[in-house]
Amino acid sequence: LVEGPTLADRIAQGPISVDEALPIAKQIVEALAAAHDQSIVHRDLKPANIKLRPDGTVKVLDFGLAKALEPMAARIDATASPTITSPAMMTGVGMLLGTAAYMSPEQARGKAVDKRSDIWAFGCVLYEMLTGKRAFEGDNVSDTLANVLKAEPEWRALPAGTPSSVRRILRRCLAKDPRRRLADVADARLELEEPAWDERRDGPGQQG
Repeated sequence: LVEGPTLADRIAQGPISVDEALPIAKQIVEALAAAHDQSIVHRDLKPANIKLRPDGTVKVLDFGLAKALEPMAARIDATASPTITSPAMMTGVGMLLGTAAYMSPEQARGKAVDKRSDIWAFGCVLYEMLTGKRAFEGDNVSDTLANVLKAEPEWRALPAGTPSSVRRILRRCLAKDPRRRLADVADARLELEEPAWDERRDGPGQQG
């Protein structure tokens, strides 16, 4: 019911410039932070679940797999995820691989899942916006999940003009070990705002 294309539709047209991607990324961060403040983990963040309204507003949708955090982080079986086992989904290879491509390593292993899995998925989405391709992909689900668990994104695919703060946030979001990952998605907002601060600080008329 939300007007506008999905982020997946936009990425299908090609990589998104840093100037266009950062405002989108900041709104995704704000949506996730609001959910996490209510102790809700999305668990299925991907470009197809993000809408870009004509007025520039970004909407994060489809909390169908969302789970309220429990005192002890809930354990899930990745093989039991509806996005993986539904017979209808098995015929939609692109959709299936798309979901697998955004799973965190701990989610893929069926281990404890908390808000850091959403942070991982956000990193995947941001990388895809900037490069036009997924951070982790394969010819089938097994290969895709194997790359999630073992491979590194092709960092050289990032545009040459990608700010250091954005590269830093990507590496912190996509750390395999959740203990080394960004602890709170709200912290990403400061990193995403840093390029704008640098531009104002170093703009015309500023003395070094």
